[in-house]
Amino acid sequence: MSIETIRSAPATRANGSTPVPATPVPVTPVSPIEAALTDTKTLTLAKAINAGLRQSMLDDPKVVLLGEDIGALGGVFRVTIDLLAEFGPNRVVDTPLAESAIIGTAVGLAYRGYRPVCEIQFDGFIFPGFDQIVSQVARFHYRTQGALRMPITIRVPFGGGIGAAEHHSESPEAYFTHTSGLRVIAVSNPQDAYSLIRQAIASDDPVLFFEPKRRYHVAGPVTPQLGEPFESARVVAAGTDVTLIAYGALVTTATDAALAAADEGISVEVIDLRSLSPIDYAAVEASVRKTGRLVVTHEAARSGGLGGEIIAEVTERCFDYLEAAPVRVTGFDIPYPAAKLESHHLPDLDRMLDGVDRVLGRRR
Repeated sequence: MSIETIRSAPATRANGSTPVPATPVPVTPVSPIEAALTDTKTLTLAKAINAGLRQSMLDDPKVVLLGEDIGALGGVFRVTIDLLAEFGPNRVVDTPLAESAIIGTAVGLAYRGYRPVCEIQFDGFIFPGFDQIVSQVARFHYRTQGALRMPITIRVPFGGGIGAAEHHSESPEAYFTHTSGLRVIAVSNPQDAYSLIRQAIASDDPVLFFEPKRRYHVAGPVTPQLGEPFESARVVAAGTDVTLIAYGALVTTATDAALAAADEGISVEVIDLRSLSPIDYAAVEASVRKTGRLVVTHEAARSGGLGGEIIAEVTERCFDYLEAAPVRVTGFDIPYPAAKLESHHLPDLDRMLDGVDRVLGRRR
């Protein structure tokens, strides 16, 4: 799609005045084919996102995908495979290697009434588009006093565990949870990958959609139902002794830790946040009031990480219920290490169990 084609898209002014005369962007006709998902199927997380993208594009011709190599290649992780053949190059747009241009173009498309979905190839590549995200995407609704919305979804493969090179394994989510005007989502399983990507695209708010790249090929059951709203946290495993909060790839590790703790007679309640901004503090508070103890884990660095914010909020809300000081189990305050060392950097089952022991007073 050329810049001239993008500029010719139909426009509606933010103040509601007469639309600017324009030639509509050509949309490749989509035949009335079966929906992407009509019953329960076993899909990998990557295939679940693909199915969610496809269904959103079938539902709304204004949904457009933008990204580097997302068309013919199907994305570096093959998440968008086959979508170009089905929807054509005007809706699945292979962009130049320029994240700032991708986000900037998405802003223009959103202004013209489209629902762009941007793919950032790797988490460490998002920073060239950081200015557009925090200075424009996050502020347009506020700046126009509600007259203009930015229904942009920015997909970000994030986290480590794949043995990648520098800039290919990062956890930049805290930068965006700090930015008012953005929703931030992190999925952990195929069902949420399918339902939450559809909810994100349908939202009139801009959404950062974080996908744990080392979980792309893990399969699970997926139903066509959208389920709980994406603002809601999910109790993965019920427990009574300790609340363990995780998101993204670490939800599986946290669940394994709860199973291991159960062998020692310790009951751990695991909560998958799903939404990192806003956080479902009602669910978190209910769990901590029950268990009296809190452990928060994430791959990102400890300092300035989301864990510290969650602990501060829980301490304010649940101080009288806490039996011990909350504990963080996180990545270290270092640049993401080389592939050979990343297993030492990422929180694993042993480190999570150590956090549980510390909050229980079994270890200092």
